Amino acid sequence: DLIGNALLASHIGRVSDGRYRCVLPQNMEQTSARAVRVRNQDLATLLKCDLAIFNFDGVELDSGTVVEFMYAKMLDIPCLVLRSDFRRSGDQGAGERTRDRESDDWNLMASFYPRTRKLQFDAMEWYQEERARGDGLEALTERLYRRIASAVVTELDAVRAEQPLLQGSRADAERIYLWALRFPGSGLDQLVPDPGEIVAGKAAKGLLGLTI
Repeated sequence: DLIGNALLASHIGRVSDGRYRCVLPQNMEQTSARAVRVRNQDLATLLKCDLAIFNFDGVELDSGTVVEFMYAKMLDIPCLVLRSDFRRSGDQGAGERTRDRESDDWNLMASFYPRTRKLQFDAMEWYQEERARGDGLEALTERLYRRIASAVVTELDAVRAEQPLLQGSRADAERIYLWALRFPGSGLDQLVPDPGEIVAGKAAKGLLGLTI
């Protein structure tokens, strides 16, 4: 939902008083671009991000989303998994509890990663609750997206505060970022000529636990 993504991104910026500025892949991708260019652009942009939000809706997760999520985890990027789907799925077992939390409604291989939080709600239920106030579609849309954005910002603040896993020297982190640019191949490394600058910026914000 392109408009829905744009609305949520706008509300996240407003609710957080500009603390979080969302970068939407839909605003970068060109329908006429080669597939490899689209992929490289998505991965390069993700590598530069301080935090990441992933939509885990659907009975089966979108394969591209899973690849991007794992790429973010390799780089120790704090992530929020967002699921608004009321359907139950996955292979983790209803009611099973692991690591002191309920099981997730998706494949277990996409669960249990550090610096990752989950925001799960029933979008239909929230929609009906806001619709019941009966003051029109525009007001309903504003309230619903503000409600979702407020919950998102709370979770982003929480995951942002979690201790970084990537420790060591700046040189250590730069080697990891260089490898993340090289192993996908197909020219991705040409889009980010100086990953050291990105590492330094994240370290300055406390997103990487680096020594000098």
